[in-house]
Amino acid sequence: MKPAKLRTMRLRSPRLPCSYQQIRTIRSTQGQGTQSSAAPLGSNRHPNELHKPLAPAHREPPLSTLPLSSVLRTFLITSVSSSPTILGASISLLKRMLKSKSYLVDVDRNPVIRALLYQTFYKQFCIGETRAEVQKSMQQLHACGYTDVILEYALEVLEGGAENSEAAVERWRKGMLETVALANSGSFVGLKWSGLGSSALQLMKDKSPPSRSMDAAMRAVCDAASAKNVSLLPAAEESNTNPGYEAWTLNLQRIYNRPSSNGSRRPTVYSTYQAYLRATPGVLSSHLVDAKTNNYTLGVKLVRGAYLASEPKQLVQASKEDTDNAYDMLVENLLKRQYGGILQPLDSKPDPFPRIAVMLATHNADSVRKAQKLRNAQLSQTSVDHLPDLCYGQLQGMADEVSCELVQAAKAALEAGATGEEGMVDPPKAYKATTWGGMRDCLNYLLRRAAENRDAAGRTKATREAMAAELFRRIRVRFGLKAT
Repeated sequence: MKPAKLRTMRLRSPRLPCSYQQIRTIRSTQGQGTQSSAAPLGSNRHPNELHKPLAPAHREPPLSTLPLSSVLRTFLITSVSSSPTILGASISLLKRMLKSKSYLVDVDRNPVIRALLYQTFYKQFCIGETRAEVQKSMQQLHACGYTDVILEYALEVLEGGAENSEAAVERWRKGMLETVALANSGSFVGLKWSGLGSSALQLMKDKSPPSRSMDAAMRAVCDAASAKNVSLLPAAEESNTNPGYEAWTLNLQRIYNRPSSNGSRRPTVYSTYQAYLRATPGVLSSHLVDAKTNNYTLGVKLVRGAYLASEPKQLVQASKEDTDNAYDMLVENLLKRQYGGILQPLDSKPDPFPRIAVMLATHNADSVRKAQKLRNAQLSQTSVDHLPDLCYGQLQGMADEVSCELVQAAKAALEAGATGEEGMVDPPKAYKATTWGGMRDCLNYLLRRAAENRDAAGRTKATREAMAAELFRRIRVRFGLKAT
């Protein structure tokens, strides 16, 4: 293949199976120095274009990459989630396991309960209890074509619980350092500042800085992540903790996200922005200014938000449609590195966008397709190195139909780039967010996942239908029938 002018090809991410090795086409390494003009901000597109699959239709269905056991388990759990009675009973059982000391529901002492929970909810949403299990599961996810995982330590803190503050901080520090050690270079680690203990929650609510021991623990984890080229994704929680959360996280971004601080184009620390909050565009604008002023890369993890039931109604978008629109508009702003629409600059003559890196954490297929369509349009006009680093994240055990579509699109892009069919190649990077730790430690996490399945009935239905269709497809193939 003859190289195009000013263009080279190189392989990246040796962790992936060779069929998924990432090929990037690069014109320059000057960073994000220019803004894309692929399409004007807010431009209209034909609605049907947004619903086209990311990968060509002649390929195997996206879910064909999943092992049969995963398809069956997901179908079972989403079927349970569709029954309010059965799901309610499951949540009640999980709560009882968390609080009761009875042998009958003790996951450490009752082998039947332990096996039942392990083979269902635990395997669906968690990656392993030990280092060996985690590493084996990560290899299996790589084999499915995922870029890597977003690894999180199973430590959920309940507000108001009695605790020894220093002991809580030390437990968090040790668990997080072990998690960073488990993570692959170039991957992500998820975390919560509230994991430092209920006192950390109160400090964030009071807009107070972390205690000395908390700050030392946070910096120790950041140092370890930076040294290993691992990026941290601190999660935002209820809005009454956000001012404190934002101050803590931005302070670390100013320290660890400076150019070449870890030898990577991707920053060490991200902040999470919740699209369902009306204040989010203004907060993001102020953080963009801070990043430009202090010369660091702003890491942006964009979510819709998971605390709708507990938020004051006046703080959130009026409807799900409004949240969806806010999310998609912010994605467009970020990928184009342009102000406009709901993202307005703080003054009439704003500085250019700072360097940014974007993690789109969403289970919404339309949002993913819109983002990928925009990125592909940008690649027809500019080098990938002039664009923000872009990754996608979905929870393990949820929205596999979205994740696998990204995996298939990545494989198609790689094949096209390797054969010279396309110029700019930036395969979508799909990550699965998952938790590791002992089953009792994971109970709070599993409870939250079960509750999310209850609250997101529409999304659960879509996943269940996708898994059912994949099961029927495999049956037809098995018996030599035409797979449609």
